[in-house]
Amino acid sequence: MVMMLEKLAGIEARFSELDNELANVGSGHQRLTELARERADLEPVVSAYREYLEVIHHLEQARAVLEAEDPELAALARAEVEDLEAKNQGLEGRLKELLLPRDPRDVRNVIVEIRAGTGGDEAGLFAANLFRMYSRYAEGRGWKVDVLSTNETGVGGFKEIVFEVAGRGAYSRLKYESGVHRVQRVPITEAQGRIHTSTATVAVLAAADEVEIHIPEKDIRMDVYRSSGAGGQSVQKNATAVRLTHLPTGIVAQCQDERSQLQNRTRAMSILRARLYEIEVGRRQAEEDALRRSQVGTGERAEKIRTYNFPQSRMTDHRIGLSSHNLPSILDGHLDEFIDELATREQAERLQAVGG
Repeated sequence: MVMMLEKLAGIEARFSELDNELANVGSGHQRLTELARERADLEPVVSAYREYLEVIHHLEQARAVLEAEDPELAALARAEVEDLEAKNQGLEGRLKELLLPRDPRDVRNVIVEIRAGTGGDEAGLFAANLFRMYSRYAEGRGWKVDVLSTNETGVGGFKEIVFEVAGRGAYSRLKYESGVHRVQRVPITEAQGRIHTSTATVAVLAAADEVEIHIPEKDIRMDVYRSSGAGGQSVQKNATAVRLTHLPTGIVAQCQDERSQLQNRTRAMSILRARLYEIEVGRRQAEEDALRRSQVGTGERAEKIRTYNFPQSRMTDHRIGLSSHNLPSILDGHLDEFIDELATREQAERLQAVGG
């Protein structure tokens, strides 16, 4: 506890330094953004630490009154001590959580890739359901959704859809969505009312900028072609669609939804950078033996993470054994119950791993 308090005192000192620097740096300066971001990251820790110190102060005062000769006053002090000790214990736990090493990707925007899996057209329709679900979830949190690339099935579904979700902390919430999502329902094309099982895969990548992931032009092969609509028919006379291949890794990113070749290339580069950033982060984590995604779901696409059962109006998250029997609400973007539980489980296991 002593070491933790020393660390917290150092964080508070840095927080005060940031306030002084922010007061003296000029507006519009790039340094202003960096300082403000660092301050915002430290503020929850400092706020909890200051509240903790205040509770400790009141606790010391209340304990001193326990020795009072007045029985009534001593009884009041005893009740106050019990309340403050409980609050103190909660704050200690909160501070331990706040001091856990953070995933630097948590504050980032994300690029989400949804692909139809097994199940033909029904899988494509389910992919569209998932896209709507995440769009509504983002909307509820005030985040912006920007579609980067689509490949439609022609019946209202997607073979693949790639989109960016922009908003502070988007990765910290959506990272739990990576994996295989399974749906059980009667397809609209099923005449005999039989329940079919289909799947879609979701990959959540932290967005990266050019400074973090520099890709030399010599490492990229760009192919241009005419964009196509559902069924493969050409929808533009000019070759504006772009396919980028990263030659060292073989990773491919493509975009055809914009009207100009430049816009499509820009969006394809965003997707490519995110994929390469994810590889780099994974490499670093493996080297440091700190792959904490193994704690609550690996995020690997081969892992079935959820089942959406339409006949029973039930969604089950298999990683935490949690079910909801209000499937329409889930598909309308109300995911916080599940994401909160996943985050809580992950936090608890990380605390246990560091002896918390």
